[in-house]
Amino acid sequence: MATYKKRGYKPKTKEEKEHNIEDNSTTAEVFNTLDETASKTEDWVIANQKYIFVIIGVVAAVVLGYLGYNEFIAKPKQSEAMNDMFQAQKYYDQAVTSTTAKDSLFNLALNGGEGKYGMLDIASEYSGSKAADMANYYAGMAYLNMKDYKNAVTYLSEFSGEDEILAPMAKGGIGDAFVQLNQEEDALGYYEEAASMRSNDFTTPLYLYKAGIVAMELGKTDKALKHFESIKENYPESSEAANIDVFIGKTRALANK
Repeated sequence: MATYKKRGYKPKTKEEKEHNIEDNSTTAEVFNTLDETASKTEDWVIANQKYIFVIIGVVAAVVLGYLGYNEFIAKPKQSEAMNDMFQAQKYYDQAVTSTTAKDSLFNLALNGGEGKYGMLDIASEYSGSKAADMANYYAGMAYLNMKDYKNAVTYLSEFSGEDEILAPMAKGGIGDAFVQLNQEEDALGYYEEAASMRSNDFTTPLYLYKAGIVAMELGKTDKALKHFESIKENYPESSEAANIDVFIGKTRALANK
């Protein structure tokens, strides 16, 4: 058993002297082992320093490469994409508010004009950027307005933004396209997803209402009633709530048949 020995303690008996010699020998062995290990480590570093420097160089190159890409390629690319998008979005906004030549303006928004890219070019050329993501949204909505429902589904499905309004509107837009393609089951799923993505007074009651209408057409009166009652209870100030009692009454009547 190990015992604590005061500093300056001198062994008196033969047995204590032998133990003291053993302790000193053990300590010496420990230090010798540490010295050997350190020496071997140094030898290994010296022998492999070329490879160590290569590894360090690779790591440094990756870090610097990322920083350089972000600073000198990604940022300028994003800025260039946003400059191109400005004109395309201008065409899109004009198309939405215009009473005539809507399709012509939507086409300009999609394909570009005045030497600038359209949404389709931006989505392709700047793939992976925020600008490309937004271009997918606007392209999908443009196609939806032009009644090209398959392309509307394609581009809106590529949009991955998390915006409070645009995210549910993209899902709802896919639902609108599926309604026009007579795929009501798919439409219902997208309307319900759009309604559940965010809780606000604009998109949530809008897509609850659309989900309720499609559910009624599919004969899913329980779902329809749930969506309509949610509007009445949770979004009483929304425009969809104005006549919601009528739809609740109709749904209950259908459920009781």
